Amino acid sequence: MEIKPTNPSLALKDIPPGHLNIMGYIDQSEVNGPGCRAVVWVQGCPRECPGCFNPDSWPFEINQLIAVDTLAENILRNPQNTGVTFSGGEPFWQASALASLAQKVKAAGLNVMSFTGFTLKQLQSESAPPNSQALLEQLDILIDGPFVESLAINSPNSPVSSSNQRVNVLNPAFADQITWASDQIEVHILKDGSRIVTGYQGGLELM
Repeated sequence: MEIKPTNPSLALKDIPPGHLNIMGYIDQSEVNGPGCRAVVWVQGCPRECPGCFNPDSWPFEINQLIAVDTLAENILRNPQNTGVTFSGGEPFWQASALASLAQKVKAAGLNVMSFTGFTLKQLQSESAPPNSQALLEQLDILIDGPFVESLAINSPNSPVSSSNQRVNVLNPAFADQITWASDQIEVHILKDGSRIVTGYQGGLELM
């Protein structure tokens, strides 16, 4: 899939060390991976895939800056969480900070999963975003490949949203926990009244 000529490395230079630029965060979800988990949506993705669920995440401009330490504390504050999922946007353009966050929550016993528009092979190559290997080393599950609208799957039995995507189980302990479905939906009402719709949106309209 064609990638826009935006240079993410230059666009990300305004993020202070030890911080993430995020589009959103929820502290409890059951449609973004196995079990109950926090979800972090990073800001910034140059792909602009047609049919993308989160077009607001495309720009690399600063949206919400949050310290990795603060985000780790927020995630661990919910005793029901068994894991955390990174989505976006493109998580691997902020791989270094996410690897640090993953290390902190894994030390507390949580598992870590990430979505990415890259393939695993691309992330293991020399052309991968900086520090991609550090983040890969922390992951238990990786869902790789861009969303392709013409290959969309609307199935209660599929953990991916388009048929080109793959579930990479990087920790064998999770091989039998790929049980979530891409067509499930959650609506979260935040304290400020704003709403986050997560899971495959499939034509859902909020009034």
